Amino acid sequence: MIALSLKINNKSGLHARAATLLVTTASKYQAEIIVKRGEREANAKSILNIMSLGAMQNDNITLKINGSDEQEAALALQKLFASNFGE
Repeated sequence: MIALSLKINNKSGLHARAATLLVTTASKYQAEIIVKRGEREANAKSILNIMSLGAMQNDNITLKINGSDEQEAALALQKLFASNFGE
């Protein structure tokens, strides 16, 4: 299992477009991917779960990634966050 601590830097946080990009990227992998913000957790492959977190700019989140392709998934998600979701 891989745990990544990441900061949301894009202005809109994990709303609409960024959440869609996160879900699309996570869904490419078989690994289970959980997004944690504070005490709340969400399945990274569910747009409704991600939107319900209410993650905003400058929030810190943790990604918990577990599965056969966890390394590849972790790398792809780190790149997505580093690119500020294309903003």
